[in-house]
Amino acid sequence: MSEHTSGAYTGEISADMLASVNATGAIIGHSERRQYHGETDSHCNRKVKLALDKGLVPIYCNGETLEQRKSGQHFEVIKNQTEVALFTLSAEEIKKVVIAYEPVWAIGTGETASPEQAQEIHAHIRSLIAAKYGQEVADEISILYGGSVKPDNAKEIFSKPDVDGGLIGGAALKIEDFTAIIKAFD
Repeated sequence: MSEHTSGAYTGEISADMLASVNATGAIIGHSERRQYHGETDSHCNRKVKLALDKGLVPIYCNGETLEQRKSGQHFEVIKNQTEVALFTLSAEEIKKVVIAYEPVWAIGTGETASPEQAQEIHAHIRSLIAAKYGQEVADEISILYGGSVKPDNAKEIFSKPDVDGGLIGGAALKIEDFTAIIKAFD
């Protein structure tokens, strides 16, 4: 979704256009947007606010690179991303945001975060929200996992207490795989 309300921004779509076709949400800050289009957390902040203003559910993505994880910076990276992109929102606004943790190192690489690694970061994100807005608000927010969810790992990942669902990518392209992931919630 574009951070601009109108104008010639080829390849982007405005929040108004999304709302006009009854879209209900918009993915903001996806790792591919960050990597290929230079999207920053400041851009994400503007987009999240615009999505909320237009009645869309912002699905805000954050996550660390392999280098950041290996150097032990992953908690700080997630903290900085979350604070810049979301912490200008009111408590009522942030309750309407869905957060999707995308370990960049696990997307399209064949690597997958272990369920314990996913839980660790999801709990960290929830604790950041709780510190800023209170535990009640933090408990209301949905935090999705978006790092190569597949039929063979979905059940274990989704069983973790702070993992509220998945942002499914490539596995959604095969109906059998997507159906198996959905059934992992049973």
